[in-house]
Amino acid sequence: MFPLFSLFRGVVGRRLRWALGSYGIVFALCAGETLLSGCRRPANTAPVTATAAAAPGRKTEPAAAKSADCRACHQAAYDAWAGSHHAHAHRPVDATTDAVAFKSREMKVEAVDYTVGWKEGHAEFSERRDPAAPVNASVEFVLGHTPLRQFVVPVGGGRYQMTELAFDPAKEEWFNVFGYEQRQPGEWGHWQGRGMNWNSMCAHCHLTQFTKNYQPSTDTYASTWSEHGVGCAQCHDLPANHAQPGKVRTALTGTELAQTRQRAQETCAPCHARNELLTGNVRPGVPYPDHYRLTLPTEPGVFYADGQMRDEDFNTTSLLLSRMGGKAHVTCLDCHEPHSGRPRLPVENNALCLQCHGSTSVRADAPRIDPTAHSHHAADSTGNRCVSCHMPTTTFMQRDPRHDHGFTKPDPLLTKELSIPNACSRCHTDRDVDWAVAAADRWYGAKLDSRQRERARAVAAAQTLAPEAGPRLLKLLETEDVPAWRASLLLLTRPYAAQSPAVVVAARQALAHSDPLVRSAAVQVLGGLNEQREQVRPLLRDATRLVRLDAAWALSDQLPPDSNERRELDTYLAVMADQPAGQLRIAQDFFNRGRLTEAEASLRLAATWDPNAAGIFSTLGTVLNAAGRDEDSAAAFWRAAQKDPTDAGAAFSAGLAFAAAGKLPDSELALREATRRDPRHDRAWYNLGLIFAQTGRPAEAIRALETAETSAPAVADYPYARATILLNRGDRAGGTAAVRRTLEIDPAHAEATALLRRLGN
Repeated sequence: MFPLFSLFRGVVGRRLRWALGSYGIVFALCAGETLLSGCRRPANTAPVTATAAAAPGRKTEPAAAKSADCRACHQAAYDAWAGSHHAHAHRPVDATTDAVAFKSREMKVEAVDYTVGWKEGHAEFSERRDPAAPVNASVEFVLGHTPLRQFVVPVGGGRYQMTELAFDPAKEEWFNVFGYEQRQPGEWGHWQGRGMNWNSMCAHCHLTQFTKNYQPSTDTYASTWSEHGVGCAQCHDLPANHAQPGKVRTALTGTELAQTRQRAQETCAPCHARNELLTGNVRPGVPYPDHYRLTLPTEPGVFYADGQMRDEDFNTTSLLLSRMGGKAHVTCLDCHEPHSGRPRLPVENNALCLQCHGSTSVRADAPRIDPTAHSHHAADSTGNRCVSCHMPTTTFMQRDPRHDHGFTKPDPLLTKELSIPNACSRCHTDRDVDWAVAAADRWYGAKLDSRQRERARAVAAAQTLAPEAGPRLLKLLETEDVPAWRASLLLLTRPYAAQSPAVVVAARQALAHSDPLVRSAAVQVLGGLNEQREQVRPLLRDATRLVRLDAAWALSDQLPPDSNERRELDTYLAVMADQPAGQLRIAQDFFNRGRLTEAEASLRLAATWDPNAAGIFSTLGTVLNAAGRDEDSAAAFWRAAQKDPTDAGAAFSAGLAFAAAGKLPDSELALREATRRDPRHDRAWYNLGLIFAQTGRPAEAIRALETAETSAPAVADYPYARATILLNRGDRAGGTAAVRRTLEIDPAHAEATALLRRLGN
């Protein structure tokens, strides 16, 4: 008999490093396996508990300067601010202002029955989802002003929740902010779930000097703030003696003004960007990357591949991806009056854009543009407006249209190729995309065959893990001069880093880049590779917290417990400890440090808070696998596969874990499901073939292995396994041919070499 190639090669993985992602977490896996190959099992050590960084606070508002105190000396600024969205970002519910909204009525919104009205001076609503019992809620705060208002409900323990039921003050009607795809009770994103928790998700951008003060031991909050809405103190870092005579300066030098504009940009960014909090302290006058991780266009479904916002991404990322913001350093203050938030000049006649792009512009780096000649639209038409084509709007929350700030070129060809929207088709809804492609090509020709198009194609390929994407990203990196794009391209190389020395070289070079976004990306690439982790050690002392945290994460298992690096990392981990994603991150850190018991506890807590998150159960499966609990690991992976019916990887991992637990029928079921979800999943077909062989079904085994080989013709394991089965069936010619095919792929394949010698060839 010829020995069957080892069943489930690489099935039992005992060591894994996770790397921080641009938003949330991405997994850095060993050797390209879905589970791990030949990694050591970490040792369990004494437990450690992540605690909240902030000290317990008061539920009442602390005494502090209010915006009204600034009025005497800054009347014009105060008046502009008083009517702004910032001033009205948050307020207590008011019987006069909210009278229309809470006029007693019964209504049905997206198939849910509601009653709203006033009761004993309080605004209230009742929600009835048949056959569940009604949910009665008293409204305390109003979040937002126009075009919609949401409401804040106290639920005990200092916790507040945001309603999905919102009011349109212009139309005087209620609606669901999620539309017909409403979220169901028990889901993380339902209005009673943690995804709509006001303390964690909303308040820091709608109140002044907000501090969350989460208490992990009791899962409660003692949040504080100084003022409703976004007041003066939220954007101006004022010394205590600011109002004293002789302490106020009336003018700034040119250098100071430039620095002030840049710092103002970083003051706007926290609440006008999709990001991750690093410290939980939203304060003015501090460098943005010391307190936030900006979300970049690396994950599908968040941004379009050309950088246009897709999900609720706000504006800062798009601005920094643009040549205007990322290269020419155009800031919010160049276009917006800071106190009112309104444009400094009209957009209807292009005056706002022509201040830089007009014939009299003082900016030498801005191209001069004649809107009529450039747009090919009449001067008084919508198509002649710069913002119509370069800042198209997307409506969020059903009623809130927002301009994209990426200033991208409308490119209908990318719509045809990658389903990226273009401004031409947004306006000309009666024409198909081929018409738009032809018109754009006729007007602009080769100008559209630009870096934007090339980059979007490479990003889209990388987001689908296309094999050819790695070299394309590296080629773009050679000349990319916009830091946010440079960081994005580098982050997208992570799946290719383990097999590409060129990616490692590019990342090592980027460690010294002047922009912290790029250094952070480089650390994440190298930190996810065990053999490269030491390269990031010098970055533990980087000037920017974002970079230091990424380096600390990569080396977390080596940080002394009392070191500054460990303390800074623990503070970061505590920021989102009240969210399932935060507990997932804490669990990953425990795992990286070999503390499996604590990792499991954090993951089970996260699963309690978000029972529908497949990723939590996949991570739990990996932790349990590392602990040698194969049957429990298999159950966790299978639950992840059930939570996400499209995830072939979870089903595959479940199949491997079931096999390790000795449950071959369950393993076969899971592996069949993996191949159903992804017919080209070569490792699933391979392991399925090994099960067929072990259970006496050689014909099915050969067919499965042939399918694996067709999907991945460069993997030598597949023809070798097929050779052993053929030889055991007595097919010497077929087996010999399969052995020779193995050696064509891998001339150093020891088992194949020995087998061929045994066959006398």
